[in-house]
Amino acid sequence: MNELVLVRGGGDLATGVAHRLHRCRFRVILTEIAQPMAIRRPVSFAEAVYDGFHKVEGITSRLVCGLVEATAILERGEIPVLIDPEATRALRLEPAVVVDAILAKRNTGTRITCAPLVIGLGPGFTAGVDVHAVVETNRGHNLGRVILDGSAEPDTGIPGPINGYGRERLVKAPADGVFQPVVSIGSLVEAGQILGRVGIYPVHAPLSGVLRGMIRGGIFVSRGLKIGDVDPRNKVEHCYTISDKARAIAGGVLEAILMLRTGKLRSQKQGAGSRKRIKMRQLAESCIQRL
Repeated sequence: MNELVLVRGGGDLATGVAHRLHRCRFRVILTEIAQPMAIRRPVSFAEAVYDGFHKVEGITSRLVCGLVEATAILERGEIPVLIDPEATRALRLEPAVVVDAILAKRNTGTRITCAPLVIGLGPGFTAGVDVHAVVETNRGHNLGRVILDGSAEPDTGIPGPINGYGRERLVKAPADGVFQPVVSIGSLVEAGQILGRVGIYPVHAPLSGVLRGMIRGGIFVSRGLKIGDVDPRNKVEHCYTISDKARAIAGGVLEAILMLRTGKLRSQKQGAGSRKRIKMRQLAESCIQRL
């Protein structure tokens, strides 16, 4: 499985994908923007952009400056993170697989010609047009399903319910400005408690539970932007482990890779076998003609 996989994005879902592929002995490189805005930061490899490195469930991502350093980090058994929003530099490594895990709800530039196998996560991609396969990211019966013809379900804008709470558990910016937190991820909070401020405006907890995710302080945010997430299940350990959703999506990506790559190899072998049979038949006919 020593093939290179390029994962665009380093948020929690992209991290779930990269983590599983790394454990399955794929070599993985991540690309990110200069200022990632991950919410579930403890389980996002993108945090390496700020801290130089970041570890999630025993696997380390490390910020690199260029392709030579990225190759060295791969040899060390770690995941290089390259600031490369368009993935133009990373594509020079000629990855066998490209996974667009930006989750922008639209295609931001990934093309089916980027690699022998290109996979898109969620809405915004069409299998057979701009990617070879799409993996469903919407919670529900089809979460993690591999789509080989068509697109994923459209974005509803409503997060999956936890203990009956969906949109209600989201923390949103009350105004435009720079966000400064006063509570850290993993803290138990009460409904109405101040979690931070955007300029002079306080940010309140929408309900009681565990602060599962919060955008990094010092980042400029716009009014209405999702900047945090409260989990009413009160399980602090969930803040520091890859989610069930990320694992389901990662399983879909792994399935797509194995299914499509194996299919291509089988076709190549069948094609080689057919060419060999034709050549043998031609040789036999030539011998008969000589006789």
